[in-house]
Amino acid sequence: MTGTADVLVVGAGPTGLLLAGDLAAAGVRVTLLERREHAADPGMTRAFAVHARTLEVLDARGLADELVALGRTAPVVGVFGRIELHLHRLRTRFPFVLITPQYHVEELLERRALAAGVRIVRGAEAVALRQRADGVDVDTVAKGTFGASYVIGCDGVRSAVRRLTGIAFPGRSVVRSVMLADVRLQEVPVDAVTTNSNKYGFASLVPFGDGWYRAIGRIAGDDRPDDAPVVAEELSGLLRRVLGSDHGMHDPRWISRFHSDERQAVRYREGRVLLAGDAAHVHSPAGGMGMNTGLQDAANLGWKLAAVVQGRAGEPLLDSYEAERHPVGKQALRVSGAITRGVLNAPGNGLVRQLREVALPLLSLANSLTDAGEHLLSGIGIAYPSPPGSHRLTGRRAPDLRIAGGQRLYEVLRDGRFVLITRGHPVPERDRLRVAAPTGPLRTTLLIRPDGHIAWAADTPHPEQLHAALERWPLGAHRRGHRSGLHRC
Repeated sequence: MTGTADVLVVGAGPTGLLLAGDLAAAGVRVTLLERREHAADPGMTRAFAVHARTLEVLDARGLADELVALGRTAPVVGVFGRIELHLHRLRTRFPFVLITPQYHVEELLERRALAAGVRIVRGAEAVALRQRADGVDVDTVAKGTFGASYVIGCDGVRSAVRRLTGIAFPGRSVVRSVMLADVRLQEVPVDAVTTNSNKYGFASLVPFGDGWYRAIGRIAGDDRPDDAPVVAEELSGLLRRVLGSDHGMHDPRWISRFHSDERQAVRYREGRVLLAGDAAHVHSPAGGMGMNTGLQDAANLGWKLAAVVQGRAGEPLLDSYEAERHPVGKQALRVSGAITRGVLNAPGNGLVRQLREVALPLLSLANSLTDAGEHLLSGIGIAYPSPPGSHRLTGRRAPDLRIAGGQRLYEVLRDGRFVLITRGHPVPERDRLRVAAPTGPLRTTLLIRPDGHIAWAADTPHPEQLHAALERWPLGAHRRGHRSGLHRC
């Protein structure tokens, strides 16, 4: 056996790095296996959009401000080439989409993971997996065998963990022959994201840092395979026809075609093996939901897995990961697919039909279609199922409340514990529970989970109700570097 750990995370992309860092910060022994010998070429990463909810997740780890400084904010974005989403209206500290390449996110998360004590083993390609009653063994090509109590597959769309575990990954191809390139521009676009679609196809320009722009486009009706040759003139011509200008596009450092699938694992857990990120769900890049959904998977799973490994919770808590995140992954597939087919004018998938089938059922989130889209794409509107009879706020994302002492809720969440927001109600003595009073008009008592979602709420809580709520959840862990014990902020 080359090494043992409490948890083995396979895949050092954003999802795996965030999850491993969360687990290690909670005191869990973590080994992170990565097939690649080196980090990905910065120019070859596709993701570049970080949404408001993901920034809140990173804020709860003290990382958001540094990442925001590395990118460009877009308070207004377009979908379908026709509808604008005014994200600046969102009630969040981050009322925008952050445009920054994926490698900036990975660098930040890897630094945090290493500082927390994660062991990263590169060049370790998983080729066999065996579950035991009390653990899992993973064989790699060149680095030997690793054992752990749990294995988490964060190894992407071609996940070896998913394949070796036998979890089906049904789906279909959404679109083919999308051109992708990193280019220089002679003329800087006015908007942070320049995008449009018309009868000629779809095109977009996005700033990618260091003077580079990501150019994306597809000619209407084009169905050529990924390995079909593509030249810069083909892409620049499409930009001119769709955007009105190619902005003096020149010097592409690379250019290629790709296709996009819609697929989702039929389940996210098989015994002691769980899936997260692209290993669990993959969809078109439209809406920029891929990396964001994966990072939010990790935020949901990390505190639960730490509680189970440390004996503070039973296996049913792990089952709640799939119950909460599988519907979110399914929704991401539907929405990104609808945007893709609407933008690219795929046959049989008209814009009106896509809006009716996907967006209109979400109108309960807000008072208009664009409000619903803003809450949906930003992640602010995501809510998890709650037990019958629960308060209407249970399961929803908690806003970044101002609390006594001058702090914000997401600053208090940085130690990884549950937070009780209350105005003087008696609190049973429990270790490692943060208790804080709101400074605003809030009168509802809230129990906030480590991932920033509301575990329990009551307008006029009785002591026995509060006690029962605290008994239900594993309140015992905190992230390293923070004081433990019950105290007020």
